Amino acid sequence: MSYADLRELNNALRTATDIASHSWEGTPPMDQLDALSDALQRALTSVRAMESELGGTTGCREHPRGAVDPLYGDKDDPLPPGWGKCLLCNDRRRKAGSARGRRYR
Repeated sequence: MSYADLRELNNALRTATDIASHSWEGTPPMDQLDALSDALQRALTSVRAMESELGGTTGCREHPRGAVDPLYGDKDDPLPPGWGKCLLCNDRRRKAGSARGRRYR
């Protein structure tokens, strides 16, 4: 994770907090909403950059931001050896195994 990304995230969140903490009578001015939207977008961009640096949540090269298989880490119904966290890849393995008449590949 880069220091610049973390610094940008903190700055964007501080800006968004400052804008959102203003008390307006009635509807907030459009320029304030635009500035708030911009700050939140900058924060999201920083988080996405950090995610990509860390390799996403699944550790999968094909689906780094995919869903994590709910059976990953399940001691009662463990995944076969060599299977990772990626639900999409594991489902593909399950389907391939089913086509061959087995539960898992």
